[in-house]
Amino acid sequence: MTGSPRPPLDGVRIIELAGIGPGPFAGMMLADLGAEVICVDRPGGNSWAVQGHSILFRSRRHLAVDLKTEAGADVVRRLCAGADGLIETFRPGVAERLGVGPEDCMAANPDLVYGRMTGWGQSGPMASMPGHDINYIALAGALHAIGRKGEPPVPPLNLVGDFGGGGMLLGMGMLAGILAARAGGGGRVVDAAMIDGVSALMAMFHTYRAEGLFTDERGTHMLGTGAFFYDVYRTRDGQWVSIGAIEAPFWQELCDILELPDEVRDNQFDTTNWDEFRRVLAARIGRYDRAELDKLFLGSNTCYAPVLSLAETVDHPHHRERGTFVEIDGVVQPAPAPRFDGVAPTTPRTRRSPGADSRSVLADLGYAADEVAALADSGVIAD
Repeated sequence: MTGSPRPPLDGVRIIELAGIGPGPFAGMMLADLGAEVICVDRPGGNSWAVQGHSILFRSRRHLAVDLKTEAGADVVRRLCAGADGLIETFRPGVAERLGVGPEDCMAANPDLVYGRMTGWGQSGPMASMPGHDINYIALAGALHAIGRKGEPPVPPLNLVGDFGGGGMLLGMGMLAGILAARAGGGGRVVDAAMIDGVSALMAMFHTYRAEGLFTDERGTHMLGTGAFFYDVYRTRDGQWVSIGAIEAPFWQELCDILELPDEVRDNQFDTTNWDEFRRVLAARIGRYDRAELDKLFLGSNTCYAPVLSLAETVDHPHHRERGTFVEIDGVVQPAPAPRFDGVAPTTPRTRRSPGADSRSVLADLGYAADEVAALADSGVIAD
């Protein structure tokens, strides 16, 4: 066992102005690592923040505040006085108009890290425009590159923009800012834009392009369904498997197991024959059911894996051994990640309803009972 047995972010407090998608995802990641996250909902909640987002809002205390009132904005500013960071996902300028922008909140706490999550960023001609994941990854060049040759681009769920290029980027920015603040550098504003995060995710492909190894023709590149040895194949029983045998030892072992002809074995990187070789490999894999291939490749160095549905992932022995998934109040969900040696992962708590903790949070802030009652009676807070 190494290090402290406490979660790595124990003692960190984050205020989250409830949004959808990448903001809640960043909050979930921070809460999973031990941070105290207090979520500020609107009274009655946001219907879009309920549908499909309950896991993203796990492990929070929930305070419902009407930010369109000065008293409500003051609640947020008082929360910021004792916090390390704040997450905000409004369009540029909205937080300032509500009285909870960076200047407002950092006046209450000069060491506050103010994290701003948007698609287009805080500046630029498109900053104030609406958009969604599909638009951000389109402008960043990622969507154009995803898909098969001669076919339209394929949106990869909302993994690349909202979560990979958005929530993860914001989480990293928050942690970097908090480290700097605790080292005496003071607070700062984090401008986490999905177009920036997605562009960063595309760094390797910009390298390939600079070296003349990546063109704009979709589905012709090794990692983008162009290479027949890095693709998915249909099995006899209508299931799918993934093959990623790029390196020579892995490729040769794959050829041995599937008894591929020498012409295919010896000309792996002959791009002129990739389409024909794909047909050969597809025919060979199509002789087997997926379960048979699982057994055939078990223990081999071929970079093979079955393509599992979400329902199937939970029961896979590797996930079961590692505890990749947990069940909380009957809902199966990903366990906290990443893991730290010697520190047990936190146990997520199910999402609480908007305003469930309004009174207790305000009491912790020092509000007197009559003040809390007055705020509730006036509709500034809800519980």
